[in-house]
Amino acid sequence: MKELKELIEFLKENKIGEFDLERGDLKVRIKFAQEGGADAAGLARLLAAAQQSVAAPAVVSTVPVVHAVHASAPASAAAEAPVDENAGLHIVKSPIVGTFYESPSPGTPAFVKVGDQVENGQVLCIVEAMKLMNEIESDATGEVVKRFVQSGQPVEYGQPLFAVRQR
Repeated sequence: MKELKELIEFLKENKIGEFDLERGDLKVRIKFAQEGGADAAGLARLLAAAQQSVAAPAVVSTVPVVHAVHASAPASAAAEAPVDENAGLHIVKSPIVGTFYESPSPGTPAFVKVGDQVENGQVLCIVEAMKLMNEIESDATGEVVKRFVQSGQPVEYGQPLFAVRQR
């Protein structure tokens, strides 16, 4: 992981927006949400550093996070605390980068829909990554109260897919 962090820092320093490396069973993809280009010398330095630093199979995707801060004078202490509509809900997140599918194939019913009761280990959806269909299972028991993505939509690692009200 230390070597991957160094590679990411190298990419940022050289303003390289996207990087792919495939060698045997090792596949690394790094893509930044910023616009950036690579000149030939920068790309050559990047490839040399990648050959030396990457030793284990990994798939990495990084997206910079932007935080918005709103300043206002609250009338009371209760007004200061933001209300989180997902508070108390268990959020099932994507464990990989890929494409979200709600059903096993086009034209078939969705694995689950809002209002369904789910059990721990029950398949909720599929995330396709590199031509592999990965079944995403619930890690909570309860009622599906929200779906955050639409079928066919790309998803990132850690992106919320479903909200489950645990029982």
